[in-house]
Amino acid sequence: MLRIKNPVAGKRPSGPMIMSTAALVVALGGTSYAAATIGTNSIKNGAVTSPKIADSTIRSIDVRDGGIFARDLAPGLRQGMQGSTGPQGPAGTDGAPGAPGAAGPAGPAGPAGPAGVGRWALVGPNGQILAQSGGFTLVAGYPTLANNAPAGSPDNSLRANGNVYINANEDLSNNGILATVVLQNTIEQNGNANTNGRAPGADANPEFSGEIAVSRCTFTGNTGVAIPTACAPTGAQNASSFVVSPRLSDGSVTTGLGTAAEPGTRKAFYVVVTGDSSDFVAPTTP
Repeated sequence: MLRIKNPVAGKRPSGPMIMSTAALVVALGGTSYAAATIGTNSIKNGAVTSPKIADSTIRSIDVRDGGIFARDLAPGLRQGMQGSTGPQGPAGTDGAPGAPGAAGPAGPAGPAGPAGVGRWALVGPNGQILAQSGGFTLVAGYPTLANNAPAGSPDNSLRANGNVYINANEDLSNNGILATVVLQNTIEQNGNANTNGRAPGADANPEFSGEIAVSRCTFTGNTGVAIPTACAPTGAQNASSFVVSPRLSDGSVTTGLGTAAEPGTRKAFYVVVTGDSSDFVAPTTP
């Protein structure tokens, strides 16, 4: 049998041959070799940038759920743009009333208001107080005083007999005082048998006519505007007393007891104290 000898048998390949063979394998393997051997550790941080990624190549399906966080996005993308305001919804129904809250603590007491503003009294023809709102006391009604005229002079005991003196029991320096006569048509006063107020002639109807004056009493130490009215009775010489002087229409003093048996020419009258009565002090009963 004829044998042919292998020319390379028993010989080792040389270094250049090994290198050329490896290069040939790489060339033939190409991208398959690179794809099989390049991992995330083979890519330098920051090496893959936006220009190296083709547009429209990365889709949401290529991103693992939970793989992108807000911190991975640019600041401008972390918060979406505010949308336009939507239409106002319909008003809701009123809710049920809440339970009343607990009562708060009582506040401090306020200052006392003025007492008895517009106080009044009705004085009868006999000089006595018939009715009032409260707080008036009679000092003297058409009094007869002691004669203190000098010897040889006319008796002056009737110097206050045409007046009525009343104590209002408050300082009257900041008050007004009003008085008015009360007409009467049931008591004949001048004997003409006419009480309807239509008798002809001057002062022919004293039941309907007359005049009246009123003033607070002036005394030493009085406050407020000076009033030139001296009150004769000692009990009226104080800041809380006033005098009322009824007169006939011709200015002459009224007379009589003011009773049904002796009516005379006196009539009833009203008095009203106006203004601030916060300093009023109710009189005490003896």
